[in-house]
Amino acid sequence: MRTLTLETQIAAPIELCFDLARDVETHLATAAHTQERIVGGKSRGLLELGDELTFEAVHLGVKQKLSSRVVECDRPHRFTDQMISGAFRSLRHIHEFAPSGSGTLMRDILEWESPLGFLGGVADRLVIERHLRDFLVQRNKELKRIAEARLRI
Repeated sequence: MRTLTLETQIAAPIELCFDLARDVETHLATAAHTQERIVGGKSRGLLELGDELTFEAVHLGVKQKLSSRVVECDRPHRFTDQMISGAFRSLRHIHEFAPSGSGTLMRDILEWESPLGFLGGVADRLVIERHLRDFLVQRNKELKRIAEARLRI
């Protein structure tokens, strides 16, 4: 099992950051660079405990599907989604939010296990971990922009 942790400081209230992170339309906007779209399950609004959805996106040049379920939701501090089906043996994304100065510290903890045993482990170290980090950095940069822009309106 591999773990990736990423922290993003956002100059916006914790409740706004939490709700934007679990808003389906905002998620699609922040992942547009992968041509992500919803192909099943909840397709709009705020994700709640038990909600399921299936994404289709292009990662590493390959169109992939990933279905996940929200398995934990403690507004506005934490929610967790877990893969039901997809390319990984397992994937769990923990989203944590904490007040920080005049804004919010958003922490992503991504835990995954690739298929294919040893070969999957090699792919993790050479390609997958960097790709997942780049995906989250880009997504969080866009979420930060959206949250901070809402305060300027």
